[in-house]
Amino acid sequence: MEWVDASDRVLVGAAALGETDAFEEIVRRYGPEMFRYARNMLSDQGAAEEVVQDAFVAAWKGLDNFRGDSALRTWLFSLVSHKVIDHRRRRSVPPAEDWVFERKSTGAGSDPEADVEADSFMAELGVALAELPYRQRACWLLREVEGMTHPEIGAIMTLSAGAVRGQLTRARATLSERLATWRTQ
Repeated sequence: MEWVDASDRVLVGAAALGETDAFEEIVRRYGPEMFRYARNMLSDQGAAEEVVQDAFVAAWKGLDNFRGDSALRTWLFSLVSHKVIDHRRRRSVPPAEDWVFERKSTGAGSDPEADVEADSFMAELGVALAELPYRQRACWLLREVEGMTHPEIGAIMTLSAGAVRGQLTRARATLSERLATWRTQ
C-alpha cells in the first residue's frame, strides 16, 4: 500500500499493527522537523540524531498506547523534548549555535552588503537564543520555527498554554532587548 497520502490516524493504526512501511512514512513525514528541533536544542548533530532516533524507538514501542488525545506531531515532539532533557541531564551541553537560522549567501545577483548584514543579524540572533533559559528557548523554537500553537507546545513541554505564553513573552522580551540595535539600523 502507498502510505504517502494516508492520514496520521491511518498511519498510526497500521504501524501499531506492525506495518513497518507505515511507520517509515511517519519517520519521513516528521523526522526532519524533529531533527531540526533537537539540533537547535543540543550542541551537535550527532547528539540530535541520537535523540531523534531514541524518540522514534520510543514511538514505535508506544504506538499501542497512543490514544490520539493530541496530534501525532505533538506526541512525537513531546518524545523528542523528553529525550533532549534526558540527554542534557546526562551531559551538560551548551545549546547549538549552528542551526536553522544560518543563511547562505545567495550568489551572483545578491547585494553583498545586505548579505553581510543579514548574516550578522542571524549570528547575533543565534547567540541571543543560545543564552536563553532552556524552557524559553524551547518554547520560542517550537512557536517561531516549527509554527506550533500554545496548546501543542504545552503538551510537548508539559506546561499549560498560559505558561507557554509566559515563556514566550519572556523569551521575546529578552531577544528584543538583545537585538535592539538591529531595530535602529
